Amino acid sequence: MKDGYYVNLGIGMPTLAANYVPPGISIVLHSENGMLGVGPYPEPGQEDPDLINAGKETVTELPGTSYFSSADSFAMVRGGHVDLTILGALQVDREGNLANWMIPGKMVKGMAGAMDLVSGAKRVVVTMEHTPTDGTPKILEHCSLPLTGRKCVNVIVTDMAVIEVVPEGLLLKEIAPDTTVDKVRAATGAALIVEGTPATF
Repeated sequence: MKDGYYVNLGIGMPTLAANYVPPGISIVLHSENGMLGVGPYPEPGQEDPDLINAGKETVTELPGTSYFSSADSFAMVRGGHVDLTILGALQVDREGNLANWMIPGKMVKGMAGAMDLVSGAKRVVVTMEHTPTDGTPKILEHCSLPLTGRKCVNVIVTDMAVIEVVPEGLLLKEIAPDTTVDKVRAATGAALIVEGTPATF
């Protein structure tokens, strides 16, 4: 996140990114249900049921917060006015293709705004667990689930690693302090490019 960025955070894990904005960096949080200038979660007892984000969580407003229709909100997204979107994924592959909206044969709630966000935002970061509970890879050579967007992911952040999508493939940038490069490779269903010793986060 860079100073002055307009940032959209997906529901779930991505919302935690707001807790890690570097000191001295001022960003504006965008919620696709029609709010620009989303503040932190309210203190217990201070919740306002009329102030919710796209994930239906209660939030607060900051000075200068503005409200608008969902149509205007998506005009901002589709018009390329969102600098960064951080969202979850079911699968990501070595080309930066993203699948995050359905598993065939299971109940589908709908794509929501993900397709618009990954095509309209200037930068896309995926945050997710590296593997589900059964240990099967979520980072693959090729996604097997229906795609949300093609060649749209710039960075993948998991509980094990930070991986950048580059023209040559998947570049391992950082690993968690409690893991190793070999463990990350074993949990990844695609080849990783390793240059030197990855930093720890």
